[in-house]
Amino acid sequence: MTDFATRALELDRSDPLRDYPALFLGSDDPQVVAYLDGNSLGRPTRATARRLADFVTAGWGGRLIRGWDEQWFDLPLTIGDRIGAAVLGAAAGQTTVGDSTTVLLYKLARGALALRPDRTEIVLDRDNFPTDRYLLESISTELGLTLRWIEPDAAGGVSARDVVDAVSERTALVVLSHVAYRSGYLLDAPAISAAAHDAGALLLLDLCHSVGSVEIELDTWAVDFAVGCTYKYLNGGPGAPAFAYVAAAHQAEFGQPIWGWMGRENPFEMAQGYVPAAGIRRVISGTPAIVGMIPIQDTLDLIEEVGMTAVRAKSVALTEFALELTRSWLLPLGVQVSSPLDAARRGGHVTIDHPRFREITARLWQRGVIPDFRPPQGIRLGLSPLSTTFGEVFAGVSAIRDELAAH
Repeated sequence: MTDFATRALELDRSDPLRDYPALFLGSDDPQVVAYLDGNSLGRPTRATARRLADFVTAGWGGRLIRGWDEQWFDLPLTIGDRIGAAVLGAAAGQTTVGDSTTVLLYKLARGALALRPDRTEIVLDRDNFPTDRYLLESISTELGLTLRWIEPDAAGGVSARDVVDAVSERTALVVLSHVAYRSGYLLDAPAISAAAHDAGALLLLDLCHSVGSVEIELDTWAVDFAVGCTYKYLNGGPGAPAFAYVAAAHQAEFGQPIWGWMGRENPFEMAQGYVPAAGIRRVISGTPAIVGMIPIQDTLDLIEEVGMTAVRAKSVALTEFALELTRSWLLPLGVQVSSPLDAARRGGHVTIDHPRFREITARLWQRGVIPDFRPPQGIRLGLSPLSTTFGEVFAGVSAIRDELAAH
């Protein structure tokens, strides 16, 4: 019989990223046996604690209003370019940071639809994250457009064939999540981009559950627009600002509906009338959340150091180990795997289902094992490659086994 405890130790010892979990706060907290929710909220780095303290005293406290001229005004674009280069496969000048995912999704969707004024449909799927669905329902009502729904398999996701079947000469925009928030299904983004474009439609990807866990090549895939959050695998902290990507080919004609002074040409002139700034700055509306951008830089430092290929390899190894434990321990107890078994079609988390998981999740939290629960009966094991160890995966899945067996 496999000694999984020994396997976990061996996997941690041979892990090329084995030194990185210690760089995160809480990694040595004895009350947290296994943190398996990095796909909802990433741990802070130790460097972030120092950087935030230094910002309060030296940056904000020392430079005061001078900070805007010296660094802060361009920070959304500076960090945007770093995000683009490190994790999006995006050339400079196409990514900016600011607002929440919801607000940026609204801006990009409205701007994209305005580029296809003679088309009447938006294609999306029933299993997309609630915000995406609700927001597009709102936009369709506002503009009198039709939503064409794809009905994917709950344990899978939207295929290129699904998109081909859904799009037509009426389709203005296709909006999908690159990694499905519940199942972890990883889209075939190049094929879906081609399917949308063959129909003359535009593609907007939600990258919230993929950025920082899987390799992304927005420019190569010819994605038109993308949005994503920074508090999951980029460890930006609760409510950290999201990012928006607008392909360079669309920027000259792209207009977003929330006009604010920071997105205007020469904003400090305080001139009458709105004239959008050139390039990606036109996505910005009001004063950006400078404090919220600070922690993102520390995770970008780490990703730039190791590269996304290594991050993705660790992610696959973690989810494969979680599935191996699940097959041996949990399937005999009635658990069902609700994520793709093929690593090429799976993001950075694994979802398992059981009728008792809602109550069990609460008990797991009490014993220091922290996954999250997703209705109707799923536990998500969110495994953040830079901060999660194989020992945590072993401890977490064994605790689930014990809870199922004991009650």
